[in-house]
Amino acid sequence: MDKFDIVKRDRPSPLRKTLAHNIRAQRKVLGISQDELAFRTEMHRTNVSAIERGVRNVSLDNLYYLAKALEISPANLIAET
Repeated sequence: MDKFDIVKRDRPSPLRKTLAHNIRAQRKVLGISQDELAFRTEMHRTNVSAIERGVRNVSLDNLYYLAKALEISPANLIAET
């Protein structure tokens, strides 16, 4: 394979699973619903749900807004616990 060939990923990275877990855990610490998190981030609730299940990839911008809404640093959202 040439170094410029694009490799299609057939499964999410472990980081996405960690992010999903940390978002859900912090949301529960704050006692807010997915609807409230969606409101705070100006995302649709189905997007928040998909992110929490680890089926949706998150842009850096959305990572920032999720962290801000969850009152936690972006680094802590992707840190393994």
